[in-house]
Amino acid sequence: MSAEDSAPRSRLALFLPLVVFVALAGLFLARLFAGDASRLPSALIGKQAPQFTLPALPGLAGVGGLTGDDLRKGRVSVVNVFASWCAPCRAEHAQLLALAKDPALAQKGVALAGLAYKDEPANSLRFLEEVGNPFAAIGVDLAGRVAIDFGVYGVPETFIIRGDGAIAYKFVGPLTRQALEETLLPEIEKALASTRAAALADTQK
Repeated sequence: MSAEDSAPRSRLALFLPLVVFVALAGLFLARLFAGDASRLPSALIGKQAPQFTLPALPGLAGVGGLTGDDLRKGRVSVVNVFASWCAPCRAEHAQLLALAKDPALAQKGVALAGLAYKDEPANSLRFLEEVGNPFAAIGVDLAGRVAIDFGVYGVPETFIIRGDGAIAYKFVGPLTRQALEETLLPEIEKALASTRAAALADTQK
């Protein structure tokens, strides 16, 4: 083989790893952004929510902290993971306020709680004073450890917890009005039905 023939092959061999890397990266991105991001699977669906104790947000009168036991009191809970530095959290906030003011959910005992994720308490307080507080309880997760235990990918995320503490549903990303009406509210109703069925089964034991 002449030197002239081997030179192009040497150049091809140098570029081959780069071509393979670009192809694999493109495939990864295509799979990552395919479909509905809000339906990312969670290994914790059907399993118990983690046990934890988080302090209340200082300065927010009448709103206590959040513990794992609060999610095991026989009522359905909706836990929203938020942060003041999260622009999508601000975008979804109107839907959380609407959820908190829903008289039907209040009558059914559904509780809305917040998890302030890796956020300085003063910033969380300022954020809620500006846009309104929909939460009956807020846990300050300054280190983000509890969010990790919940399997949080990023903020915002919203969890529906059955009355026995089992995670029934996880919504990833900002809630829109359509997502609230077509996805979250029906999932809350499913959690309510399963909670009632479990309570009935307990009474018949």
